[in-house]
Amino acid sequence: MHQLDLFSATGSPPPLPPANKAAPKSKAKVKAVAPSAADVPANGNGRKRGRKSLKEFSEDPDLIMELDKLALDKQYYSISEVAAMFKVNTSLIRYWENEFDILQPKKNRKGDRLFRQEDIQHLKLIYHLLRERKYTIEGAKQKLKEDRKLAARNFEMVQALLKVRGFLTELKDQL
Repeated sequence: MHQLDLFSATGSPPPLPPANKAAPKSKAKVKAVAPSAADVPANGNGRKRGRKSLKEFSEDPDLIMELDKLALDKQYYSISEVAAMFKVNTSLIRYWENEFDILQPKKNRKGDRLFRQEDIQHLKLIYHLLRERKYTIEGAKQKLKEDRKLAARNFEMVQALLKVRGFLTELKDQL
């Protein structure tokens, strides 16, 4: 409905647009338009659905240090517990199991994966290469194939240096 303009010179309302008429079909292709700032969701990541980017995953750079502090007191861990430790989906853990030969969890009769502490250490190394060092899957495979012990030793050195850095920053904050 249109509002009547009492102050107009003509005194008659403007003509109404036709109701429920479809726009004429054209064969011109519609170009995709980039979303404006108003279209971006309030959470700031610019996505509503879909896979998270590596930037969103790497929001917690001290994940490995947190895992080192965790007391691994059980002999076996389920895949859901391991995925919760690494803050990833269980499907990603299963994918890494298929891609990397060093990761071989035991399976029970039902087929459930049971991860030992050794498997969790291998997952830490894989996580470090893929998420922190930004290797591709193929690059991480090649790195582990070339010299697994060297990669593990470098990972341990990085973790030790991060611990020293954390200690020094705590000491600095106390001064």
